[in-house]
Amino acid sequence: MSIQTRQGNTLNHRLRALAVAALTVLIVTAGLAACGSNAAGSDSLKQTGKTTAVVVGVCPGPYGDMVTEVIAPLLKDKGYVLTTKLFNDYVQPNKALNAGSIQANLFQHINYLKKFSSDNHLAITALGQVPTLGLGIYSNKYTKLSQIPDGATVAIANDASNLARSLGVLEQNGLITVKAGIDDTKATVNDIATNPKHLTIKTLDAAQLARSLDSVDVSLVPGNFAWAANLKPAKALAFERQSAGVINVVAVRTTDKDTAFAKAVKRLLVSQTFKDAIAKSKFADFGKPTTW
Repeated sequence: MSIQTRQGNTLNHRLRALAVAALTVLIVTAGLAACGSNAAGSDSLKQTGKTTAVVVGVCPGPYGDMVTEVIAPLLKDKGYVLTTKLFNDYVQPNKALNAGSIQANLFQHINYLKKFSSDNHLAITALGQVPTLGLGIYSNKYTKLSQIPDGATVAIANDASNLARSLGVLEQNGLITVKAGIDDTKATVNDIATNPKHLTIKTLDAAQLARSLDSVDVSLVPGNFAWAANLKPAKALAFERQSAGVINVVAVRTTDKDTAFAKAVKRLLVSQTFKDAIAKSKFADFGKPTTW
């Protein structure tokens, strides 16, 4: 074989080897990209070493403290480091969760979650209930329901689920009645059947209800905003009778509902460990989950 032929064969071998190597790199890169895409779609949690960082959206009120003081320490042993991000309304925590900028939230009851998710086409799922401070009737002018005068102005939340919830609390306490056959999670001011005290119902953003007490006679304030405003539960004229629909829940994106983190949260929320931790905390007197 000539020197020229041998050199040609050697060059051909090298070219084939380079082609094989390049193809291998392309295959491996494509495989890694595909795996990365699947992982991002199923779980937006970030791992650092042996721990996983989780940002939980909360609103003003007790639930940020509940995350920080009770839930986070109990999940730390499972490898999760929880921090909170504060939102000042009921809208952004769900939108941020759906967008993946936070990994969970704790601020809303299941009735609100279902209504808001449906109206805004969000895929969000509740993992379980937590002890919840109920909606209370507060006043800076009166100390008993019987003192509320004819024609008094009553402030209630303007979002659909909490508006219906507030009407239910007014009905529970004999101040109004709601038309028969109305879904108690969808009632509006137009569904009031009787109003014997001729109350003027004023709808406000839930975050404004505690502040409205200086300008209205009575305000129905959800527990988290009452807590944030330092309204003392003992000074409430009355509290709602809590059903499962108004117990607050930890929520995640629906695509994350079967992740290891979601399963850890589900187990924790019904565990005796969590119940005991709550019993020793400042949340001991909150309404208890119906799952306990």
